This record gives sequence, structure tokens and C-alpha cells, in this order.
Amino acid sequence: MLTSIGEDLKKVFLAGVGAVATTAEKSQELINELVEKGELTVEQGKVLNEELKHNIKETLKKNVTVKVEKDGQPLSASDIMDDLENMTAEDLEAIKEKIEAVKMKAEEKADE
Repeated sequence: MLTSIGEDLKKVFLAGVGAVATTAEKSQELINELVEKGELTVEQGKVLNEELKHNIKETLKKNVTVKVEKDGQPLSASDIMDDLENMTAEDLEAIKEKIEAVKMKAEEKADE
């Protein structure tokens, strides 16, 4: 069960990454065309491309939300704990790493 949720989250994440990559590629093509036409210098093009990438990432962070449900209901901690027994060692290690990262972020926010 949790493995399928993990796969679904992975697909959503990869779709987001694909969207960002595609947008970045298209923006790079546009910037290269402008540079070739002499409307932008190479340096201006690099700066503009970096700004576009940053804006895209910020927009995704603000506007994309993933909600995990089971039978139309949000997953509870007990649902997740029940499914831990069926997970591979790789899945468990990935979860441990994510938990540590979240804990560190929470501690940093608490220190601020």
C-alpha cells in the first residue's frame, strides 16, 4: 500500500520536475534566439535564464500541493506505520532520510 503511495508521489514529483525542465529548456531556447539576434548579450541571457528558473521553482513551491489519501480519507500515522512492514530496506532508508531532513528544518525554524 505505502509502496504504491510512494510510487504515486514519485510520479507526481517527476511530473513536476519534467514541467520545470521543459520550461527551462524552452526559456533557454528563447534566450539563445534573442542572443543570436543581438537583442540580448550572452551575459544578459544567462542572468535572465537563472531568474526564470528561480521564478518557476518558487511558483511550483507556492502552488503545487500533494495530498495523499486512502479510500478518500487522508492517511493517518497508524496507516503508514501498518504499511512499514511491507516496505523494502531502500524504502525505509529513504523515509529515514526524509524524516531527518524534516526534523532539521523544524529545528532551524524553531531556532529563528
